[in-house]
Amino acid sequence: MKNFDINNLVRDNVKELKPYSSARDEFEDFDTADMVFLDANENPFENGVNRYPDPQQNNVKQVLAKQKGINLNQILLGNGSDEVLDLLFRAFCEPKKDNIISLPPTYGMYSVLANINDVENKEVLLSEDFQPKVDQILEAVNANTKILFLCSPNNPTGNSFSDESVVALLQNFKGLVVIDEAYIDFSKKESWINELDEYPNLVITQTLSKAYGLAGIRLGICYASAAVISVLNKIKPPYNVNELTQQRAGLRLKETAKINTEIAAIIVQREQLLKVLLNVKFVKKIYPTEANFILVKVDDANKRYDELIAKGIVIRNRTTQPLCENCLRLTIGTEAENKKLIEALKLLN
Repeated sequence: MKNFDINNLVRDNVKELKPYSSARDEFEDFDTADMVFLDANENPFENGVNRYPDPQQNNVKQVLAKQKGINLNQILLGNGSDEVLDLLFRAFCEPKKDNIISLPPTYGMYSVLANINDVENKEVLLSEDFQPKVDQILEAVNANTKILFLCSPNNPTGNSFSDESVVALLQNFKGLVVIDEAYIDFSKKESWINELDEYPNLVITQTLSKAYGLAGIRLGICYASAAVISVLNKIKPPYNVNELTQQRAGLRLKETAKINTEIAAIIVQREQLLKVLLNVKFVKKIYPTEANFILVKVDDANKRYDELIAKGIVIRNRTTQPLCENCLRLTIGTEAENKKLIEALKLLN
């Protein structure tokens, strides 16, 4: 969107907020190699984690900035993507006044975070083929609409949204357009990161929990304009990403060949499972996917879920979600895990 001014969206109290300055923030521009730190009331005995972590996670950001071709000031890291999403609510949405728009069926935390922050969630259902209804979305906007959440590839459906729909929303939605790209590494589509300079209202969230295999360390990533990131930095906790997470993320991000091999293996397994599902009689529909999971419509989701649980296989029952009646979501596992799933499906067939 042209003529976009972030100050029109920021909450008044956040504009006036003086952020907490941690002990490490004050020395961010100094060479600290030979300094004696007696400022932060830490235990001085070295064990690898006795000091507070870098509050700006610069080592990790430098790797990401180089890989993505963007600047350090366009990156914010969080304790999982959920913290990043929560910061967006807290920075831009006034409780009991503002609203956001989400597009069910989609990631459930958008609604949960709206409730936690006392912000109205206007839901505009996706179309039958799980695409955004652009006209209806724009009709739902009012003066207090601050954020639109697009999950692409979408969870739980697995499909990506059309470029035409996303562009139309970026050009016409007057708030922030947040594209959740948790599953982008499994898709043939390019990330919208390449469009950050074109659309100042564009915010992209990614994670190391999926393709990078680091769900246990909880690291979420936000890419946006320097202006948006500056606002989020004002309100984030000073040490929101711990030292062990930073170290592990820094190492994993450099394992690009290994990561690409794992992604390729998951995609191969996904395609093999898709072929098998074609011959499972109780599977009524297989939805297109560009993620590391497959959504299928079955004859009786509750029954089939219970049967697979009894065989020691845990999947996700999505039958309660809009447009997902009798749908199950199957995550792609290892070759051995998928073989066990396939054997179980054949026995139930």
